[in-house]
Amino acid sequence: MAHSEPDEVDLLVVGGGKAGKSLAMDRAKAGWSVAMVERDKIGGTCINVACIPTKSLVESARTLAAVRQADVMGVEFEGAPAVSLDGLRRHKESVVGGMVDAHETMFTDSPMDFIMGTARFVAPRTVAITTNDGATRLVRGRDVVINTGTTPAVPDLPGIADSDVWTSETILRLDRIPETLLILGGGYIGCEFASMFALFGTKVVLVQSSDQILPREDSDIAGHVAEILTGQGVDVRVGARATSVQREPNRGPVTLTLDDGSAITGDELLVATGRAPVTSELGLDVAGVRLTGRGFVEVDDHLRTSAEHVWAAGDVAGSPQFTHASWNDFRILRGNLTGRDVSTAGRLVPYTVFVTPELARIGMTEAQARDAGHQVEVATIAVSAIPRAKTLHEKTGTWKAVVDTETDRILGAALLGHNGGEVISAVQMAMIGDLPYQSVRDAVLTHPTMGEGLNLLFDSLGDKPHTPTHP
Repeated sequence: MAHSEPDEVDLLVVGGGKAGKSLAMDRAKAGWSVAMVERDKIGGTCINVACIPTKSLVESARTLAAVRQADVMGVEFEGAPAVSLDGLRRHKESVVGGMVDAHETMFTDSPMDFIMGTARFVAPRTVAITTNDGATRLVRGRDVVINTGTTPAVPDLPGIADSDVWTSETILRLDRIPETLLILGGGYIGCEFASMFALFGTKVVLVQSSDQILPREDSDIAGHVAEILTGQGVDVRVGARATSVQREPNRGPVTLTLDDGSAITGDELLVATGRAPVTSELGLDVAGVRLTGRGFVEVDDHLRTSAEHVWAAGDVAGSPQFTHASWNDFRILRGNLTGRDVSTAGRLVPYTVFVTPELARIGMTEAQARDAGHQVEVATIAVSAIPRAKTLHEKTGTWKAVVDTETDRILGAALLGHNGGEVISAVQMAMIGDLPYQSVRDAVLTHPTMGEGLNLLFDSLGDKPHTPTHP
């Protein structure tokens, strides 16, 4: 196909995820000429089909759970609380729709050239764009950022392609609340949906091929999460590998056959077996951009690709698949594009798994710390020991921190319990500040709050004073 001369811009962003859209708007406001291409999700995956809609629905599930135990708090009302499918849709769509509309306004009001369409590289730093209204444009950037994200990965199981299964994106259409839901995959996404739908009243069967759910976590923490899910009514099956999928005609029941010859049947099957990078149709070979063996864009710790003046950020670059990591990628790119020397090396990326109650994590697990050669002490408390948890009747869970015995530095923490995702930031600040755990143990923290539990957590290691080591 013959191309006319391309439009030249200072910055071309392919994909409008968190890093890309933030960088595009920032540089446009700074006076750069900027073009950003987005195929279909204004604002990126997070606000459309990931963090924002799922956490909106998690909050609906938690509200339902809270109302069910209102009598424990001395509140009475008539009638049993129930899930309204229409109400769930309105809640989710009002949150998502409001954020999408706000982003569309920000994009169109920004000095950047915002293009809705599909881009493909046709030369170094140059893309041909088929816009959503059918036009074709050619754009070349002095610098280019690839920020196309990931999409749900569906395993190549016999029958799965013909079984109209749900993914973590399609399930958010909320066609129905099934009576029985099978979930294939016991990672972060699978566990979040298992907890949510169990609280909605669905009978959930969670199938995980490894010997524990949440395989990246310490076995004791994963075990506690499994106990919580079981208590919510989830049938947790570990060490079970799926071999085939079959659905009855007319969207009838779906059956998952396992490697031991058994089979389980449900109304729907959610496939939550990870996400795959959106790179296969970008023409990255023409752009001189190398991919990893798993199809992600290969980058160094400055987010540079193998092609000059081409960068990548967010999920597609193999960054931790969290919006806050992508937001940090934006800051790294901005620094490197404006003459600074900014790197991802050594950054601390916390995350929260929004089961109920939630699991917040930062740094090393105990197993990772020991494997890395650290001599460690492990601090633990039951959430039920925290005064605020008692006042809330939210006593489920456990907190754990891993400490280096030689330096007294905090190596990592897992906070499973109410508001763990809020409290983990305090641990993160202590780690960034290179504080000994005693500084957190002895801090005067507000009472009664969940954060006060950090005093109790590190008290579990005793009253040892910190003795600074000098070179």
